[in-house]
Amino acid sequence: MKIISVNVGQPTALQVGQRTAVSGIRKHPVPGRVQVGEKGLEGDHVLNRRYHGGPDQAVYVYTREDYDHWTELLGRALEPGAFGENVLISGAESAEVRVGERFLLGAVEIEVTAPRLPCSTLGARMEDAGFVKRFKAARRPGFYARVLQSGDIGRGDPVTRTPAPDGAPTIGELFDADFAKSHDPAELRAWLTFPLGKRQRKEVEKWLAKAEG
Repeated sequence: MKIISVNVGQPTALQVGQRTAVSGIRKHPVPGRVQVGEKGLEGDHVLNRRYHGGPDQAVYVYTREDYDHWTELLGRALEPGAFGENVLISGAESAEVRVGERFLLGAVEIEVTAPRLPCSTLGARMEDAGFVKRFKAARRPGFYARVLQSGDIGRGDPVTRTPAPDGAPTIGELFDADFAKSHDPAELRAWLTFPLGKRQRKEVEKWLAKAEG
């Protein structure tokens, strides 16, 4: 496993439906090394703080294996950063990664907290109004992570993966649950024992309250 690219984004105007929005989703590979801290990557801009960014979503990771799927599906290769990810790595499929897993990216240690969910901004970035549905169907969301150990990273750095505690939910399971019409209360209670991101934890608690009536 290794880092394929490290990507940061500057504020850019996007046409999202009938409105113009300013977003940091257009990310591009950075040459050299980038400092990573509790708030994310140096030089990266997160504009919508309601749904993105923060200590529990400081780094968004996507994988080469997921990119390969999109290349086959779309019939064209996508450049690193196309999904707005901060770090593109090889050697994993994001849906199979579990909450609580830790990845050592060079000297930077991160812990998996939640899946990324599709939004209209992603559709605008991909210049495809139907891309949100395609992203949902593909079930390759990438994952958010908190930073446990700060440092700098760069292309080619080795990646080491440490398993999550037994029973931790996968990114795919959490992604599917967001679109499910009903949930298993026992499963949700079990998920709450793992180190979910703050926003993800609130969602699981909301699903549990509804499931328990």
